[in-house]
Amino acid sequence: MSGVKSVLLAIQVATLRRDQAAAVLLQLQQSQAFAQEQMSQLQTYADETEARWAKAAQISVTPEMMRHHYQFMDRLQQAVVLQEGVLGQWGSKCERARKHWLETEFRVTSLKQVLKNKEVELALVQGRREQKEMDEFAAMQTRRTVQQTQEEDRR
Repeated sequence: MSGVKSVLLAIQVATLRRDQAAAVLLQLQQSQAFAQEQMSQLQTYADETEARWAKAAQISVTPEMMRHHYQFMDRLQQAVVLQEGVLGQWGSKCERARKHWLETEFRVTSLKQVLKNKEVELALVQGRREQKEMDEFAAMQTRRTVQQTQEEDRR
């Protein structure tokens, strides 16, 4: 029975670790989603700025305004590239956390299978013990019956 208790304790610890890994994964996924939202906002802003520029350029544009626009768009593109790097980092962190969570989930599942096997083994042992007791009881009953029959025959 102590084997079952130790497996139950191991399941409890493994479950706690799995839940912690799931919480970390969720937090990282939320951070990744936030970074993705920032990327979307940057791209939307860049597209809107380019559209406004194209519309304004049809009216009149000075060379100085054109130079400022291109500088601004270059900086905006740098921000997009930096955000792509941030997204890549969050993606890597999320993948590592997901693998860790899967490992902890596998550990819990494995321990539950070990517990199930131990319970089946204990049930078999208990069944054999009960069968042995029943066989011994039946043998004693048979002996008593035989003895009673022999005693009655002697009388």
